[in-house]
Amino acid sequence: MQDVKNFLKNELKTHFSPEEISSLTRLILEKEFSIPLADILTCKFNHLSDAAVKKLSEIIDKLKNAEPIQYMLGETDFFGLPFYLDSSVLIPRPETEELVQWVITSTNNASAKILDIGTGSGCIAVTLAKKLPHAEVHAWDISPDALEVARKNAERNGVHLFFLEKDILQESVSDKMFDIIVSNPPYVTESEKSDMEDNVLRFEPHLALFVTDENALVFYEKIADFARIYLNKGGVLFFEINREKGCQVEALLQQRGFKNIERVKDISGNERMIKAVKE
Repeated sequence: MQDVKNFLKNELKTHFSPEEISSLTRLILEKEFSIPLADILTCKFNHLSDAAVKKLSEIIDKLKNAEPIQYMLGETDFFGLPFYLDSSVLIPRPETEELVQWVITSTNNASAKILDIGTGSGCIAVTLAKKLPHAEVHAWDISPDALEVARKNAERNGVHLFFLEKDILQESVSDKMFDIIVSNPPYVTESEKSDMEDNVLRFEPHLALFVTDENALVFYEKIADFARIYLNKGGVLFFEINREKGCQVEALLQQRGFKNIERVKDISGNERMIKAVKE
């Protein structure tokens, strides 16, 4: 095949922006076909074999069908670290990287005991364990499939986590106390589905995304109630939040006695994170 980059551009131009096509081209050639980035940028790579062309065509068809490239490749980067992915877990977002950075810069206890509730791929827990190597990091999720993905990612990144299959909506006991509790829980309401991209709705796990309009803050309520008991004095609770619910999440934290509550916007200018301290 001649000029692979132009072929991809022509095939995908009605589905993606030029910037997206450029990013997809690099990912496909580098991750799927092991072509060095320098060669991709300078177009100094040999033409693809017939087998590779067939594989490339399959990838293009899936992209046109809105399937996320991360699931096709089975991996993504988060906070500069490699993460295995499959369709049992959400694709990590840049906003969550900002949440993790906030946890790291706010932590002055090198040996902190940290709990990530609803760990999914483990991107939060694994990254915290990597960047805070003396911390003790626990990762909980209701999904055994998600926990298996998180275990693979802990092993891949050379960190040790304590995993537990747990439904925080049903179980609110622990034999541990924590210095930090962090969560990126389901927070997209059913009424917001119509505003979401097709690739998210069709391929990412709804269990990790959606809550009912009638009970949109249920995870924040349950986790805050849990944190009132199992956070150490002075411990900190971090949430990723629905950009429309910041005031409501802050109010429920105030009602439960948390102090020093801060809401922070993400790089796109949306209120996306909140933290609170247990007195």
